[in-house]
Amino acid sequence: MTTDERNFRSSYYEKVGCHSVEEKKSLNKLLQDNIRNHVKLKQFCLSYTVPTTHRSLLWNIILGVMPLHKKSTEFIMDQRKAVYDDLLRAVTVMQYVTTPKCQAFLNMWKLENNTLLYSVGEKTDDFKADLVFMEIVKVLLRIFDDDVETYWLAKEFYACTREIQLECQRLKELTQTLLKKEDTLLFSHLESLGVFSSDDLLDRWYITCFAGVINESTLVRVWDKICGGSRKIVVFIFLEMTKAFSKKAMKCQTIVEFKNLIEQVNDPDALVNKAIKTWQTSNQHNEKITVH
Repeated sequence: MTTDERNFRSSYYEKVGCHSVEEKKSLNKLLQDNIRNHVKLKQFCLSYTVPTTHRSLLWNIILGVMPLHKKSTEFIMDQRKAVYDDLLRAVTVMQYVTTPKCQAFLNMWKLENNTLLYSVGEKTDDFKADLVFMEIVKVLLRIFDDDVETYWLAKEFYACTREIQLECQRLKELTQTLLKKEDTLLFSHLESLGVFSSDDLLDRWYITCFAGVINESTLVRVWDKICGGSRKIVVFIFLEMTKAFSKKAMKCQTIVEFKNLIEQVNDPDALVNKAIKTWQTSNQHNEKITVH
């Protein structure tokens, strides 16, 4: 088989959700170790597409829901379940909303963070935090079946979004730098619409890691990279989606029109694949954010 044939097959198998035998063997070995290697597991997420069958376990370990010591897993997860049950029982007794499930998770999380009894107004930091947490929960509930694991994953993934929030200004600056190099006209037009100066568009997309914008079956591949430690991946997702619809974007007269254009993408799969490949091959794969 020629190199081109192998490359074509690898690309096709990845597109339909299959993965090389070598990658799966490597991941299985990492997961079966008595003491899992956190660095190597994160590196796997950054370098490869995580198999669907392994995603729950891998995310749980990387995000700290499950311990690195394999023998401690049962004990730790029993503790996680006990905390979950106590929180759910508490918000139920207090007669807070427990349906839909995402609202119950939000109330449990707020109770755990001592913010449930406080009234928060729109535009406050607590209100924005609630919205981000809810978006994360909605996605995870569609991906995973175990409510206890999903609640804990939501808490830990939210911590990742806090890191993105702290770096959001620099991520937006990087976005502008890269887009300006690739398409000056498109950059100037989006700048005139206020895309880069608004706190309600790029910030929300980046901090929620495109939850509610990209369908879950595709979004998980982006979140694999975030679990692995990437923050810049959100920049490349935005750039690829924007460039793919550059002609339509140039016709947008308001920031709302541009927002609707991006959020109504029906099939983002190819765009996300391209964004990940571009991110992996660029010198921005290093997570230290430098803006030239």
